[in-house]
Amino acid sequence: MAGSASMPGMDYKDYYAVLGVPKTASQAEIKKAFRKLARQHHPDAKPGDTVAERRFKEVNEANEVLGDPAKRKQYDELGANWEQISRARAAAGGGGGPFAGFGGPGGNVRYEFHTTGDPGEFSDFFRVFFGEDMGPETVRTTQGPARGTRPTGGPGFEEILAGMGLGSYGAGQAGAGASGSQGGPVRQGRPQPAEAQADISLQEAYRGTTRVVDVDGKRLEVTIPPGADTGTRVRLTGKAPGGGDLFVVVRLLPDARFTRRGADLERELALTLEEALLGAEVKVDTLKGSVLLKIPAGTQSGRTFRLTGQGMPRFKANGHGDLYARARVILPTDLSDEAQDAARRFFDAVNQPNPR
Repeated sequence: MAGSASMPGMDYKDYYAVLGVPKTASQAEIKKAFRKLARQHHPDAKPGDTVAERRFKEVNEANEVLGDPAKRKQYDELGANWEQISRARAAAGGGGGPFAGFGGPGGNVRYEFHTTGDPGEFSDFFRVFFGEDMGPETVRTTQGPARGTRPTGGPGFEEILAGMGLGSYGAGQAGAGASGSQGGPVRQGRPQPAEAQADISLQEAYRGTTRVVDVDGKRLEVTIPPGADTGTRVRLTGKAPGGGDLFVVVRLLPDARFTRRGADLERELALTLEEALLGAEVKVDTLKGSVLLKIPAGTQSGRTFRLTGQGMPRFKANGHGDLYARARVILPTDLSDEAQDAARRFFDAVNQPNPR
């Protein structure tokens, strides 16, 4: 990379513009802007909208930097000239910015890496700026198997350091005694994440709940927010064996009354022949409680009634979905002779056209 003016595909990202705040914004203003945009573009609010999904990821990435005072300080210090300044400081043996802690050739080379997010959720710019490995080749450590790949075509952190004349690098003081095939220090492997499963009922998903998971003999309590669905992942930072992140994956159990469709619910509503023919007010059970629904006279089986706001809470967003109640008319059975005669007289009096 030495001598090049810029990295292909590594355009500077203006995180302030992403959140729509000035560079003088306080941490509280940044937090407020992030929450507003996250609710607006959350995938649950706009299912299937790829533009909203991409915007949601950009907003999260901007908050990951600007919401962290230390990262924000690095970002503000280097700005759009982060690449050139980093190379100049490294060549001069100075510190600061995302490459702080590196000395010149022959000195004590140290690399510190801190992140709380999944690398796949962030852009190449974020990963290179803050030291996330992007090398296409696998990187082996003294601790065992290879890890990490990146799409071809972009330089990895090893190449960046090589361009600065720094060669390979170690991970803090822990890497000081390790050496690779070339005799230089080797980076220690990043702690691996782990997964656990939590089964919850629909009622628990509606109100939120807690679960205790067993990880290597250690019992950990995890809070599952309202609106969680099958596939929802709750992160417990640093709780996996070896110090990695533990992801608790939710599985929603089937419910006898309700079918879930995102934030909406569906259920069947049984009606008597009298209620369907003449109309009535009937009680409908929801996850929130019971409501009265007015049934118009002449309601047919299959007619669907929408109960606004009676669905599931939207996951990490405002509001609730709707409940759709589908009518099913239940006919009387085991009629006595007298009842059958009455039914015939009724049908003789009713002018019903042939429906077929």
